Amino acid sequence: MPTAPASPSTARAINDRLALRLLQEEGPLTAGRLKQLTGLSRPTVADLVERLQLAGLVEVVGETGAERRGPNARVYGIVSGRAHLAALDVRLRGVSVTVTDLLGVPLAEASVPVDGGTATGPAVEQAAALLERTIEEAGASRLHTVGIGAPGLVDPATGTLRDSAKLPAWHRRLVTVLRERLPGAVLVENETNLAAVAEAREGTARDRDTFVLLWLSHGVGAAVVLDGSLRRGASGGAGELGFLPVPGTGALPSATDCAGGFHALVGAAALRDLAAEYGPVGGADDLEAVLAALREPAGAFLDALAGRIALGAAAVGAVLDPGCVVLGGEIGHAGGPRLAARVEDRLSALSPLRTEVRAGTLGGRAVLRGALLTARDAAQDDLFGGPSPGPR
Repeated sequence: MPTAPASPSTARAINDRLALRLLQEEGPLTAGRLKQLTGLSRPTVADLVERLQLAGLVEVVGETGAERRGPNARVYGIVSGRAHLAALDVRLRGVSVTVTDLLGVPLAEASVPVDGGTATGPAVEQAAALLERTIEEAGASRLHTVGIGAPGLVDPATGTLRDSAKLPAWHRRLVTVLRERLPGAVLVENETNLAAVAEAREGTARDRDTFVLLWLSHGVGAAVVLDGSLRRGASGGAGELGFLPVPGTGALPSATDCAGGFHALVGAAALRDLAAEYGPVGGADDLEAVLAALREPAGAFLDALAGRIALGAAAVGAVLDPGCVVLGGEIGHAGGPRLAARVEDRLSALSPLRTEVRAGTLGGRAVLRGALLTARDAAQDDLFGGPSPGPR
């Protein structure tokens, strides 16, 4: 059955979204360049530019050409101050914040440690006050969306953090408080999923539409991207790899404790003990000790670590066959290509499925970057109309 032609209003909306996406991805453009990239006629481009200017979405940001005058020389760009964004990386021991304009250009950044013994109320106030101060310092008077990355499960029905074992209560309370105190929308996502979004859009997985990211930090998790889409699972728990039963732990995990699962092999505390078998370890906490051990030139610890990581990667590969595994988090980033190559070698001996292993390039910054990208997508979808590209 033939498809009915789009109405004039629908066609205008499609053309406007196309032009806005090009301005976002390519940067400021002349009307002539927009005509070339869109394939639209000169009058159509002139009309859409005028509409977008009247809507406050596009403005003249300069001129180009030898003479630098006249309508053909005008360069148009998105009005970056039309909305402001914020992103938070909520960890077990602190919070990092960035505030940006609509295009994601940083305006202010800050972080604060939160002691493990801090009560829920003071911890929430500490984190919320940090965000509010940073917003004020950035001059972000048009806060549109806040993206939050946190460990634990996010309920797909409510968009809230679930009560996960061993995670501090202030994480869940913080999301509720920010939704009460801030004028913009507040979105929360699992930290590993956000790291995968960042690596897919700006990191080592830019050329892959299917991959699994193993998050290796204080804890362990996985994010699954299939055919360009982030898969969260029926209950938001896809990738809870810490609970995966694996050989070598001497026990089995339970519904409330992952101590007998993959976490017992590759969590930071377990890896500090492993590093101690190959030499003295230092560092203020388990993760710092592991990162220090990874900086040593000797490869014995790397070999042992790769063998452990390969067990989880083999289990994921047997179910999903992603073709690519990214080692993310601070440990994956610090291990770099040396660790990735060793894991790929061990994995090839465990599984008949060919799987490339890559080191994440964004490290611990991936969560904050992924939270910002998620906030930016949501804001631009609302202001521009239509979905943004990339894993969602």
